[in-house]
Amino acid sequence: MPIFTYRTLQTVAKGVYKEKGSKFLSFAYPVSTEAEIKEIIDGVKREYFDARHHCYAWMLGAEKKCFRTFDDGEPNHSAGDPILGQIRSRDLTNVLIVVVRYFGGVKLGVGGLISAYKSAAEDALTGAFVIEQEVYERVDVLYDYASTADVMRLVKAFDLRIVQQVFKDNCTLEAKLALRHKDKFEEQVNLMNALGVSITLKR
Repeated sequence: MPIFTYRTLQTVAKGVYKEKGSKFLSFAYPVSTEAEIKEIIDGVKREYFDARHHCYAWMLGAEKKCFRTFDDGEPNHSAGDPILGQIRSRDLTNVLIVVVRYFGGVKLGVGGLISAYKSAAEDALTGAFVIEQEVYERVDVLYDYASTADVMRLVKAFDLRIVQQVFKDNCTLEAKLALRHKDKFEEQVNLMNALGVSITLKR
C-alpha cells in the first residue's frame, strides 16, 4: 500500500547527556540525501575535532528502508544502533542524528554506552519539532501551446509544485505531485484528452 506522508524534523535540534565524566552532545537534523548527510557529518567532525567519537545513525525515505549506523570506534552496536532506535521509536525518517562523545576517563561498558547514546539521542529528539510531510512524485507533462490554460488549471487544482516549465509550440512542464493525488490527476488528464485537450504524461 502506498505511503502518502512521513514524519520528520522541521529544524535542527540539540541535546546533551552526561555519565561518569563523559559528555555526549547530540544533534538531530532533517535531511533528504546521502550527500547532504555526508556534508553534515564532515562539518560536525570539523567543529568537534577534539572529541573521541562521532557516532551517528540516519534513515531516509518514506518506506524507511534506507538507513545506516556508525559506532566510530565504540564497541559494535553500542552507539549507532541505540541512536537509530530512537529514530524508529518516534516513527521518523529523513533524519540524521550525530552524537559526539567526550571521554571522561571512566569506561561505561557496553550496557552503559547503549544507555548513554540512547539517552543523548532521545534528549535531542525530545526538543525537536516534528512535522508531517507529503510524499511527492515527479510528473512530466507534454502539451501544445494552445492547451496552456488547461494545464495551468491542473496545476492549481492539484497544487503541483512546478520545477521547470518551457513554453514553445510543444511545451513541457516538470512538477512535483502529491502521491495521494496521482490517480485522480491521471483520471483528469485522460478526461481532458477525451474532450480534445492535447496533454500527455511522459512515463
